[in-house]
Amino acid sequence: GVLGVPPGGGGRAAGAAPPRDAAAGGRQAGQGDSRQRGAELFRWLVSPVPPGEFLGRHWERAPLLVRRGDPGYYAGLFSTADFDAALRSGQVDFGTHLDVTSYSEGVRETHNPSGRALPAVVWDFYQNGCSLRLLSPQSFSPTVWHFLSILQEHFGSMAGANTYLTPPGTQGFAPHYDDIEAFVLQLEGKKHWRVYSPRTDAEVLPQFSSPNFTQAELGEPVLETVLEAGDLLYFPRGFIHQGDCLPDAHSLHITVSSYQRNSWGDLLEKLLPAALQMALEEDVEYRQGLPMDYLGYMGVANSDVVDARRTAFMEKVQSLIKKLVHYAPIDAAVDQRAKSFLHDCLPPVLTQSEKAQSVYGFPARWQDGGPRDVDILITKETEVRLLRHGVVRLCNEEAGVMLYYTTENSRVYHKEEPKFLEIDPEYTDSIEFLLSSYPNHVSVDSLPCETLEDKISLATLLFEKGILTTKKPLVQV
Repeated sequence: GVLGVPPGGGGRAAGAAPPRDAAAGGRQAGQGDSRQRGAELFRWLVSPVPPGEFLGRHWERAPLLVRRGDPGYYAGLFSTADFDAALRSGQVDFGTHLDVTSYSEGVRETHNPSGRALPAVVWDFYQNGCSLRLLSPQSFSPTVWHFLSILQEHFGSMAGANTYLTPPGTQGFAPHYDDIEAFVLQLEGKKHWRVYSPRTDAEVLPQFSSPNFTQAELGEPVLETVLEAGDLLYFPRGFIHQGDCLPDAHSLHITVSSYQRNSWGDLLEKLLPAALQMALEEDVEYRQGLPMDYLGYMGVANSDVVDARRTAFMEKVQSLIKKLVHYAPIDAAVDQRAKSFLHDCLPPVLTQSEKAQSVYGFPARWQDGGPRDVDILITKETEVRLLRHGVVRLCNEEAGVMLYYTTENSRVYHKEEPKFLEIDPEYTDSIEFLLSSYPNHVSVDSLPCETLEDKISLATLLFEKGILTTKKPLVQV
């Protein structure tokens, strides 16, 4: 199965293979559905708890502890050897990619020097009791990149990660809560965790992370446990947490996170201004002037006055707000969120067979004094499909119809600008057809374009961007 996901269910009992299988693709070449793969990977993540039970009982509600008694459950995902290899690659910088931290006698400190994080310096900090936080291991580890790129489509929200390496008998971070849903995967060693319920209603599902707390500010933990390799700890945003190492073992864990600023309120932040703008354009009632004497009976100073004019004013405001819902461009606001999600996305990871069927394996090259196999020979018989369902999004914008896509994103967050193609409005039906046909291949001839020339030019454009793959490699080399 892909990334340790057996097709038939979760857990090692069902024969979960370790994530090293990620690169092998797991399915017949080019078959399979990225949405199904995301669901399978999520099932593996929370196994043996069924996903439905997890979503009903725990998601955004309560912590979950899964003790698996299987130290190899996450084998191949990330290790201290991978951490060391990243340092030795010479591409890790203090502050940007790596934080050196300590928390002792209530004092939380960061010890980052400037510049390159080389093994001699980093391992010296570790030996002296400092914790190491590697930010965005997906930039350095192909397996973590693959793991998150599949999960992000399942969450419909950016999936990020940090890895934490803590020496025996130490703690690296003060108690705090985060603004993300956190999945703590214990990779090596063990760690003692304490998790506390949100202290007030205002801290339930908070929009922003907290400052560091002192031990005195905490109540009793709602969950206290020692995580061992292969175990999972989930807690929602707003749950205060702290982890410390036992004297006899180091700890390596990866925290997978999602759902940062992905609430109804965040959607309304985009939607309400757009609704008001449309109401002002289309409905004269919103443009009519306020009553000439309203300053005399409205305002805090008049809030206790009983006055029919106050009542009428309040009712007028309420009716205008109620009427706003008819002007709310809900689908357009969702598309704007989707567009920013696609900018956040990791690019897809291609299997060898997917490469062969895409522009990334296309054999165009320089050989014997000139270019060879340059032409992308797509014909009406060529069978194509999207590389992944979540790889594109159509948006109707002021400037025209835009197709946003993720194939040219970087493994480094927002290193690239949002990638999009301006699409001839006549092509929108064909893009929608490709989305609804996925995961099946369709012939280029079946695209609902006016002419065969249009069908071929659209398919060629999308192939060149890595968005479309062909059922068979275009050029047999």
